[in-house]
Amino acid sequence: MTHTPAPHAKAHYFVPATSNYSTFLSAGIFLLALGFIFRLNGVAPGSWSMLLGAALIVYVIVGWFGEVIGENTRGIYTPWEDRSYRIGMVWFIFSEVMFFACFFGVLYYIRRITLPELSGYDDAYTPYAGFTSAWPSSGPYGEVFTPMKAWGIPALNTLLLLTSGATLTWAHWALIKNNRSQLVLGLALTVALGATFMGFQVYEYMHAYSELGLTLGAGVYGATFFILTGFHGLHVTLGTIMLLVILGRCIKGHFSGHNHFAFEAVAWYWHFVDVVWLIVFVFIYWI
Repeated sequence: MTHTPAPHAKAHYFVPATSNYSTFLSAGIFLLALGFIFRLNGVAPGSWSMLLGAALIVYVIVGWFGEVIGENTRGIYTPWEDRSYRIGMVWFIFSEVMFFACFFGVLYYIRRITLPELSGYDDAYTPYAGFTSAWPSSGPYGEVFTPMKAWGIPALNTLLLLTSGATLTWAHWALIKNNRSQLVLGLALTVALGATFMGFQVYEYMHAYSELGLTLGAGVYGATFFILTGFHGLHVTLGTIMLLVILGRCIKGHFSGHNHFAFEAVAWYWHFVDVVWLIVFVFIYWI
C-alpha cells in the first residue's frame, strides 16, 4: 500500500523519539563477548552471560526494527530518510566486502607466500624438513585430513544459491508490477532455498568431522575452510531470517511498486551473499 507523508514532514528530516535500544544493544554485545571469553577459559557463568547477551540483542532487533517498520507504514518518512537508509546499506555491504576480503587475503598469503617459503629452505637449515607447499595443506604440524571435494554438496549448494538469486529477482519484478501472488511465491521459494542450503552445509560439516578428519585441528586448511564457510553460512542464516521478515510484510500488504526499500536492502544483501559464495566455492573447494 502507498503512504503519503504528512505535508509538514515533507520539508524536514524525521527525528525519532529518544530510545534506549542502543544502550541495550551495547550491553547485549558486551555480555555475549564476555560470556564467550568466560567459556573459552572454563568460567562457569559464561553460558548464562552469552544467553543473556543474545536475548538482549534479539530484543533490540525485534523492537527497534519494529519501530522503524511502524514509522514507515504510518507515512512518517520522507525522501531524506529513504536516501539515508540507502547510503547506510551501501556502507554496510561495503564493510561486509572488506570483512571477507581480509579472509581471502589471508588465504592468498598462506598459499602464495607462506607455504612456498616454508618449503623452500634447505633441509639442513629448517625444522620443516621434507615439507612441501602442495595445497591443500595442514601445514608442518597439522593433522592428517581428506580435503572437501567441489563436486557434490558444494556444487549443489552453489546451484541452490544461484537459483535463490533468480527467484528473489523474480519476486522483485512481481513487486514492481504489483503481482502479489508471484511476489509471495518468489520470496517463499527464496527462503526455502536458503534454508535448504544451510541444511546441506550442516550435513557437510558433520561429514567433514566424522569421515574426513577435517576439523579445526587440520592445520591451516581446516582453519581457513571453517572460517570462510562458517562466516558465509552465518550470513546465509541472517539473510534467510531477513527474507522471512520481508515475506511476512509482503503477506500483510506492505510495500508498493515505488516504495519498497526494505525489500531492496535485503535483496542487495542476498545477492552479495551469492557472490561471496561463488568466490568461496572457487578458492576453497575447486582450486
